[in-house]
Amino acid sequence: MNRLVVAAVVTSATLALAATPPSSKELLAKGQASFNINCVPCHGPKGAGDGPAAVALNPKPRNYTTDTFKNGDKVENVFKTLAEGLPNTAMVSFAHLSEDERWALAYYVLDLRNAGKPPAPAVDTKKPEAKKEAPKAKK
Repeated sequence: MNRLVVAAVVTSATLALAATPPSSKELLAKGQASFNINCVPCHGPKGAGDGPAAVALNPKPRNYTTDTFKNGDKVENVFKTLAEGLPNTAMVSFAHLSEDERWALAYYVLDLRNAGKPPAPAVDTKKPEAKKEAPKAKK
């Protein structure tokens, strides 16, 4: 019984998130390399859910650019999905990957998600304000 309690505590501690590392070009490059090996077969090269294995899966793999994420779309949520997998889907746990590699994958998945969205409209900060006319005097 004591071993079971210890195993549960160790598992919980393993799943507890360490401080979220900041995104960087190096982390995204590592995430892309890992994605190409671990994720492309199901999710496809651009994360559209159209990898070669997708035809045999039910439910179909997530399309990162259009589908909602079951655990949320913050980097911590994607990291959690990578650590635990998703029950009743083909999304398995990737807990066998190092924590650093899972963070890299999480950031890269979100980068793919954002790549499918149109850029926010630019705000012109140099445009002069419209001149306000003084109210006309009544006659």
